[in-house]
Amino acid sequence: MEEYVTVIGGGLAGSEATWQLASRGVPVRLYEMRPRKLTPAHKTGKLAELVCSNSLRSKEITSAVGLLKEEMRRLLSLIMEAALASEVPAGKALAVDRELFAAYITERLSHHPLVTIINEEVKKIPEEGIVIVATGPLTSEEFAEDLRRLTGEDFFHFYDAIAPIVYAESIDWSKVFRADRYDTEGEGAYINCPLTREEYERFVEALLEAEKVPFKEFEKPKYFEGCLPIEVMAERGKDTLRFGPMKPVGLRDPRTGREPYAVVQLRPENREGTLYNLVGFQTKLKYKEQERIFRMIPGLEKAEFARFGSIHRNSFVCAPKVLEKTLQLKREPRVFLAGQISGVEGYVESSAMGLLAGINASRLFKEEKLVVPPRTTAHGALVHYITEADPKHFQPMNINWGLFPPLDMPPRKRKKLPKRERYRLMAERALRDLEAWIVKEGILKDFAKEGVV
Repeated sequence: MEEYVTVIGGGLAGSEATWQLASRGVPVRLYEMRPRKLTPAHKTGKLAELVCSNSLRSKEITSAVGLLKEEMRRLLSLIMEAALASEVPAGKALAVDRELFAAYITERLSHHPLVTIINEEVKKIPEEGIVIVATGPLTSEEFAEDLRRLTGEDFFHFYDAIAPIVYAESIDWSKVFRADRYDTEGEGAYINCPLTREEYERFVEALLEAEKVPFKEFEKPKYFEGCLPIEVMAERGKDTLRFGPMKPVGLRDPRTGREPYAVVQLRPENREGTLYNLVGFQTKLKYKEQERIFRMIPGLEKAEFARFGSIHRNSFVCAPKVLEKTLQLKREPRVFLAGQISGVEGYVESSAMGLLAGINASRLFKEEKLVVPPRTTAHGALVHYITEADPKHFQPMNINWGLFPPLDMPPRKRKKLPKRERYRLMAERALRDLEAWIVKEGILKDFAKEGVV
């Protein structure tokens, strides 16, 4: 075994993983190809450069991402330390000065006695030693090919085609019916939102007029017939959607006894049935437009979205097939994945996976038992999702309340709670369980901020 851990990628996840390792007395070689070789999205050679936004989203603990950030803070995250040190006013959001943020992290890691930063491109995963792969959404094709070799070539993806996800509790169940296609029992897995001809035509017209998000320079459209944006399909003719994702064939509305003119199908996104995916609705519409137009669908008039649809360049693995809950590759346990490549979406979520990968790589290095955070925590909810989701339909996910187990109380009582109060109780439970886990597993027992253990 090598006398150091190799971290590949100096983005948020790789920087956080490096910090967690070094702070536990583990020597790290951090490989970052910038500034020697820039990506199409990055502008500097600094570590943890934010390229899309200066906002790390909500600070409120009653938001799932606010809870995730608080958990990271309690786990002594470098990303959170840097964010708070470079924060700029943004109301209830955590926004940072991007230059100061990246400079802070670069300074902390470059001066850590146990961190060696090597500005070279890595094209293959080292054949020996513990490795954390945190190469991000723009992973080079050459490196990705090597990762595909380790994971299995069918389990690596270069592009996201994400459909929106709604919270089950926000669906108007009086306007929808449950049935699979050609199902006669009415006990199917799919929820169906039936549309009349007038409703369908209004919906298509709204799609055609809606504002879309332009592709970035490095995101040349790579549409496949199986994952076309719904607005692109609508442009091909007014009936295209009725013969595609909105086809009503084999579905009978039990209230009318007839086949609807068109149907939007919702598929359960998790086993608990708290989240539903709009099947075939990948899109480049702006988020506000998605909210407005998708609420025209019967049953979704008051829909609340756990995730909006998108199509963008994003390298990631099919985590349910290839990852353990410890973030190790099933086929190569000395290799950990962190960040977006592990199957999460977003800066904060990527950093959180880097944090967990760093903790577990440190434990593997020291020949200690590896750990998995409680599922009731935001970290644990994310890990559970990426490792337990349906592999046939797996797509990266932001943290949201639909990923958490429900509160331990009768469903009727739970339903009566105001949403904000329910989320507050879930956050309190998460932090309580996190603190117990930290103590029980000795998560911070050998953590030394200044590099002396």
